[in-house]
Amino acid sequence: MKAILAKKIGMTNIFENDRNIPVTLLEVQPNTVLYIKGQDDKKAIVQLGLGQKKPNKPMAGHLKKSNSTPHYIKEATFTANLPLKIGQKIDVGIFQEGERIKVRGITKGKGFAGTIKRHGFHRGPQTHGSEQQRRPGSIGSAFPQKVVKGKKMAGRLGGKIQTVKNLTIVKIDKENNIMAVKGAIPGVKDAPIMIKGI
Repeated sequence: MKAILAKKIGMTNIFENDRNIPVTLLEVQPNTVLYIKGQDDKKAIVQLGLGQKKPNKPMAGHLKKSNSTPHYIKEATFTANLPLKIGQKIDVGIFQEGERIKVRGITKGKGFAGTIKRHGFHRGPQTHGSEQQRRPGSIGSAFPQKVVKGKKMAGRLGGKIQTVKNLTIVKIDKENNIMAVKGAIPGVKDAPIMIKGI
């Protein structure tokens, strides 16, 4: 197991062997190992940092050993055969082209949405004064006298953590720290992305 933090650039196409492959470009700047905990013979939980940001005093004390001030901090599990030290830099070279990965990010937040946009409900009749064009309709029977948990209703759409599995690394540009991954990845432009090996 291995992982690295990255930033989403956007989507584009790559032509390979007369095939058009849709890819998402990720900027994978070197990550700093901030902290190592739970280390044993099989695995270690490692705290990774990406970017630059002025820390507050408690965080500055935590980051003192690694001599870094990252913007994004995430934990990931590494196998014991990858020797890591606090303050060490991890770059895109730990992954290879053609390797399968899983990617975790925060989906685009779309605010408060109704049932048609959020769950794909059908619109009601628009004639004869029905006044039921975009309303959700009945939300339950009289017996329980409550709304059942998990009922599809209006509410916040997006802005949730989502993991996409079994993606393939198409290209790795080590000079520019860019990785091209086949398919779509959740998140807006410049959003932090966690890449994990399978």
